[in-house]
Amino acid sequence: MKILRTRAASVSRQGLCTALLVASLTAAVGASPPHPTASSEDPAPGPGNPQTLPHGSPNLALPDLVPPPGTGKPGPGGPGSKEEVKGIPATALAAYKNAERYAKERWPDCHVPWELIAAIGKVESDHGAMGGGLRPDGSTEKAIIGPPLTGEKFALVRDTDGGRWDGDTQYDHAVGPMQFIPSTWASYSADGRNAGQNDPNNIFDAAAGTARYLCAGGLDLSKQADLEKAVLRYNSSRQYLNTVVAWMTAYRNGEGGAIPDPSGGPSTGTTPYPGTTPRPTVPVPTGPGTVPPRTTPSTTTPERPDGTRKPDDRGRPKDPDKSRDRDGDKGQGEHKKPKPPAPRAVRLDRMDGAELTAHVGETFEHKARVRALTADGKGVPGTRVRFKIVGADKALFKDGTDTFVASAGKDGIATSPAIRAGDKTGEFYILATLEGRDAKAVEFDATVTPAPAPKAARFTAMGGDLRYKPGESVPRRAIAKAYDAKGRPVDGVKVTVTVKKDGHPADNGPSLKDKDKLVRTVTVTTREGGLVFIDGLAAGNQEGAFTLELSTDDKEPVTLSLEVTVKSGATDKPTDKPTTPGKPADKKPAPGPTSTPKSTR
Repeated sequence: MKILRTRAASVSRQGLCTALLVASLTAAVGASPPHPTASSEDPAPGPGNPQTLPHGSPNLALPDLVPPPGTGKPGPGGPGSKEEVKGIPATALAAYKNAERYAKERWPDCHVPWELIAAIGKVESDHGAMGGGLRPDGSTEKAIIGPPLTGEKFALVRDTDGGRWDGDTQYDHAVGPMQFIPSTWASYSADGRNAGQNDPNNIFDAAAGTARYLCAGGLDLSKQADLEKAVLRYNSSRQYLNTVVAWMTAYRNGEGGAIPDPSGGPSTGTTPYPGTTPRPTVPVPTGPGTVPPRTTPSTTTPERPDGTRKPDDRGRPKDPDKSRDRDGDKGQGEHKKPKPPAPRAVRLDRMDGAELTAHVGETFEHKARVRALTADGKGVPGTRVRFKIVGADKALFKDGTDTFVASAGKDGIATSPAIRAGDKTGEFYILATLEGRDAKAVEFDATVTPAPAPKAARFTAMGGDLRYKPGESVPRRAIAKAYDAKGRPVDGVKVTVTVKKDGHPADNGPSLKDKDKLVRTVTVTTREGGLVFIDGLAAGNQEGAFTLELSTDDKEPVTLSLEVTVKSGATDKPTDKPTTPGKPADKKPAPGPTSTPKSTR
């Protein structure tokens, strides 16, 4: 957004303007009688509200605040002037006065004056001139879109509207003649035309939304402290506050009369963001001070620019402050009871305390669940909740992203998608926040743990019975195969192999090769296909029946028969017979001795 040109002013003139500004502020808000304050239907924006952060370049040129000679009020042409005060385009003026009435119907204790709304419109967009001027229906000739809020020159505000208003799906921009941040508009939008639309690019809707935003939290703008607090919500700069109050004072002093709407032409501000579609328009009567008609019947007559009302069809002026006219007809329009606003969520509560834990590469059993609640603890269906994974190198949502926006169900409950653990172990957390609202986030701690060690449910013997001759040395060979509970070969299972005699570890007899040593106990890991290999075996010189016991941490041992005898060598014919815990593998009957024929003479 471009800054409007300003005339240079000396330090002394600035000091004089500031002094007059302080005096005008006191006069503007200090003279109002005290009023009881009613709680607003809208919660006050919190300290992290992005609308208060730097989001563009407002026009901070002060109006002329120095009284001309011989007058008692500020006006144009004085020596302290920075910008000559001019009138307000008729459509913009009608929108500002309509917003004052809109607020009076809904928040009668707020006392927001149209001059304050007009002052903000002047500072933010020069009453829509930065969009090429206003159309009769209140929309701007061209969309007024501020710079992207990337955190460089202005605040960092990532996209909250999916590009609906600003055309940018990465970062938010301030939009419209009142320069609303999309997330602020989502919380404080208004239908100032009663046309079934809430469009920040239309000055009637935007001005009504400004009134709603200024009144939020039950502020009474007849009080100086509340007025300052409300304006600083728009921009936390004291210079911004001083400029807005100066323009409000100028308009209260009669410098805000209606002037013809500009006929259009080149925009003095930004052009629409690429891809912006034309906005729908709602036909309304044209002319100075015209307020768009409401869709409901109304006996309220339009207001002239000088504040008077046109007579009715009988030639009599109607009194908007009375509920019945002189014929006893029941008044409508301004006296119609406003429709209660839909409930709005102001906080999130965590639904349960389930621990979010998963092994590397697995899907988390539980999801993040929250409930969107009103101030009195009622669930709000349809509330949009944003879930954000902080620590995306540990896990992502099932669609491969670290952010997901969910809509709350009928009980106000919103649930994140399934979470998939990555290939790194460690802790991360998930943040749940109200989409476009300033509320406390809910955190979910989560942990990715190492994958568990593989386990074997059973073993089968490989290569038949193990029979060797005394002194024989056997090279590396597979002795068994491991399977999981589903009958699939399982790799990576740690197996302890022990030589035993009569159920006890053997003191002599066969030995197993472990690297360059001979031992009677060795730990191996199943290889591809679930095979259990021993690197070698020395039969020894002790004949007898031995066993090889295969054991794991979580299963009963499995035994294989091992014999050392001079009668027969080992057979290498492969078999694949299952064995049961504690029972030797099936043995084939040993072949009988070969008969030797006797010699005869």
